[in-house]
Amino acid sequence: MGSEFNEELFGNDIDPVDELSKISKEAYDLVKHSKFEEAKELFNKIVSLDQFNHYALVGLGDIARKTGNYNNAITFYKSCLDHHHENKYALIGLADVYRETGNFRESISLWEHFIVHYGVDITVLTRLADSYRKLGDYENSKKFYLKVFEIDPNNSYALTGIGYLFFENKKYDWALEYWMKMFELEPDNIRILTAIGNCHRKRKSFDEGIVFFENALKVQGKNFYALYGLADCYRGLAMHEESLHAWKELLDLSPNNKVIMTRLADAYRNLSYLDDAEKYYKEALDVDYDYYAILGLAFINIERKDYSKAINILKDAYNRDPGNNRSLYELALCYKESGDYAEGIKVLDKYISTGHVTPIVSELYNELKRRI
Repeated sequence: MGSEFNEELFGNDIDPVDELSKISKEAYDLVKHSKFEEAKELFNKIVSLDQFNHYALVGLGDIARKTGNYNNAITFYKSCLDHHHENKYALIGLADVYRETGNFRESISLWEHFIVHYGVDITVLTRLADSYRKLGDYENSKKFYLKVFEIDPNNSYALTGIGYLFFENKKYDWALEYWMKMFELEPDNIRILTAIGNCHRKRKSFDEGIVFFENALKVQGKNFYALYGLADCYRGLAMHEESLHAWKELLDLSPNNKVIMTRLADAYRNLSYLDDAEKYYKEALDVDYDYYAILGLAFINIERKDYSKAINILKDAYNRDPGNNRSLYELALCYKESGDYAEGIKVLDKYISTGHVTPIVSELYNELKRRI
């Protein structure tokens, strides 16, 4: 132990070490039940008797970490390591603090140090894989997830994590392979159900996506992410009535969400409810500028054959963001619809001068040329 016990505080018949162990066990039980203040009181009592008691220092570090007092947690864990070098629980606790505060390189260093001293630990391997993923280090992240599977092929944390690693790197088929394994293990895991749904959505296999989003909603009826994915799959399949109802539900859950307002307006516009569409595009813009809401207003005016108003909206969008060539393309299309082919060509000349010409732009340019 780090300091002398004050034996006068205990009776002559009481072993101080046994008494501290008893207090420590009681304190850790309180931590397990989130009774942090009571636990802290007991750990502080231990520290007053044995200043560098590793159980108490780690316990105080754990409480500070669990309650978001990360600076205090670091102090307690480091104090333990200063007097009890290589204490495994202080190492793990300190690494977790760094992980939770986004300092992944520090956490990786500690976990690798842990493995050198204590050997392979499946939890530590998973933490390493997760941290490398957060840093965007694809190869190291994959390496450590695969090491986990060598020990436990059905490890739920690694199956989930490697799925996200592949998803974030647009390797959707690989992500599905691991998430489907996870689905077999936990068919009602809403996080996995929505993840698989999103994978199908990214692959544009919208029908399959709908199945998983609907299953997720059976587990949790108002889950925002499942409802969003479902609405977007309906949109991808041009099922505008269905998407309209889903976007409405989402707007009830998130009333000031400009993205949902814009998607809802799109659904109304696709169903030719132009007044309703205009209302929600404008409400989205009242929340904040949204390029797609601006485009939507332009499209409404094109459908109303109010080309002058649509042209002004698109010009304003381009002036606000001159690097966005889509505004030029839509403006040229608008000139085409209005019959002003010469102006459309001028707009596309500006587009072509940027050097980012696509086949669809060339096709429109040639069509306008032919019409003059």
